[in-house]
Amino acid sequence: QVQLVESGGGLVQAGGSLRLSCAASGRTFSNYAVGWCRQAPGKEREFVAGIKWSGTSTDYDDSVKGRFTISRDDAKNTVFLQMNSLKPEDTAVYYCNAGTNWGMVLLGGGDYWGQGTQVTVSS
Repeated sequence: QVQLVESGGGLVQAGGSLRLSCAASGRTFSNYAVGWCRQAPGKEREFVAGIKWSGTSTDYDDSVKGRFTISRDDAKNTVFLQMNSLKPEDTAVYYCNAGTNWGMVLLGGGDYWGQGTQVTVSS
């Protein structure tokens, strides 16, 4: 069993930055791939970014490529999402998910999920 907790969301002006954290407890976190998805009211869930268990492979949705960076610190059992040049369109609840299947994590289908953290970007 793995427990995930997201944090770092908040209110920021367009063009600003936030860093989201996904902290894990339970089993060895280093053995899991971790992905971030987001969902805005009335919109479908959208894949944002993922990082493989080795930390050497990452993937990003085109909408955030060049602006967001995913990283991990296995010593702290934490995965980060650095969000720069934020736009109002980035406003959503952001969720992290983890699993041993890289392909499923990239689809937002990891085995474990956090509760989400709200990101609001104002004009």
